[in-house]
Amino acid sequence: MSRAPIHIDKPWVKKSAFAQGVTVEGRLLFTSGITARDPDGNLVGAGDIRRQIETCFENLGHVLHAAGAGFGDVVKYTMYTTDIEAFHEHTDVYRAHFIDHPASTLVEVRKLALPEMTVEIEAVARLP
Repeated sequence: MSRAPIHIDKPWVKKSAFAQGVTVEGRLLFTSGITARDPDGNLVGAGDIRRQIETCFENLGHVLHAAGAGFGDVVKYTMYTTDIEAFHEHTDVYRAHFIDHPASTLVEVRKLALPEMTVEIEAVARLP
């Protein structure tokens, strides 16, 4: 089975121990958990869950693009949040990216990688 990592051109990624995504058999992309970080790896939107959701999807778009895919190619999202009620207040943000009705899971967790981090999103996409 062929396997290829996907890397995006952001300074913090070069220090990371994991790929931002992995393609399998050249047809599927599995992303890592995508968080609300700026190009240098700093958290965006501390205290602002809407901004974190927007930034997560923006960063996910970069990974999809690097693999030759787009949001319409996503077949499954898994979204993690530390505040599910607050997350649901911003359905307009994430539903805008749900093209062709992908499968989706939303999970509330106690903590994420940083104390101010409230959202992490991963995706599985088919590659054209």
